[in-house]
Amino acid sequence: METVSTNLSFGGTQGVYTHQSTSTGTQMTFAVFVPPQAATQSCPVVWYLSGLTCSHANVMDKGEYRRKAAELGLIIVCPDTSPRGDDVANDESWQMGQGAGFYVDATQEPWSKHFQMYSYITQELPALIAENFPADMSRQGITGHSMGGHGALTIALKNPDTFKSCSAFAPITNPSTAEWSKGALTTYLGADQAAWADYDAVRLIEKGAKFPALLVDQGAADNFFDGCNPHALQSACVDTDIALTLRLQEGYDHSYFFISTFMDDHLTWHADRLSK
Repeated sequence: METVSTNLSFGGTQGVYTHQSTSTGTQMTFAVFVPPQAATQSCPVVWYLSGLTCSHANVMDKGEYRRKAAELGLIIVCPDTSPRGDDVANDESWQMGQGAGFYVDATQEPWSKHFQMYSYITQELPALIAENFPADMSRQGITGHSMGGHGALTIALKNPDTFKSCSAFAPITNPSTAEWSKGALTTYLGADQAAWADYDAVRLIEKGAKFPALLVDQGAADNFFDGCNPHALQSACVDTDIALTLRLQEGYDHSYFFISTFMDDHLTWHADRLSK
């Protein structure tokens, strides 16, 4: 692991780091905020997964999480959204390729060579965080926005023993049916929609996946509202043991103005559950 930059912020350290990934076969960049409490104790970890076209930098620059994370003693990890590089497969569409990994392990060529983002997020990067930061890996939460919200929900639902809390901002809840994600799932996983179910929160819940509680904020004025389809998630959680808190925020769109407004709520949600 190499350090790209570190900056003091709210008594903690905002860092950017790179490493050579065995999952993706590429150099990967990620950001970590370490709160001041980490000087004397290990701290719980909250993962933030970014959305389409983004990198680690979007939430780091615009998410406004450091003040609250410093107050609550949370380590915030912000991975990239895909492998990158001249030899990495790409697509002209912003909905797939570099910047649009969808947090899946691709099975189709040429994508399968590098696009192993599910394994990277759930296995490789956590091991690196545990080795290099004062992180209490027994207390992990996960959140994300849009495509990253999809990643947060599906990863939590498939790994409830690893993640103790989960939330999302305008997640793509049912990517098997959304126009802006069906193409990517076909490209990465093939035409057989049975393979998509492992990366679809609604379908995972319908198949019996469990998680204690979910917090989802959705802008009511989001121009991607139909693609996010929060009501599909709401319907899937009916008659399950999943306690879904779905908040439709009037007037808010899909941007980081929306995310930063409710970031404190989400970090408090995670801190409450990770403190137990």
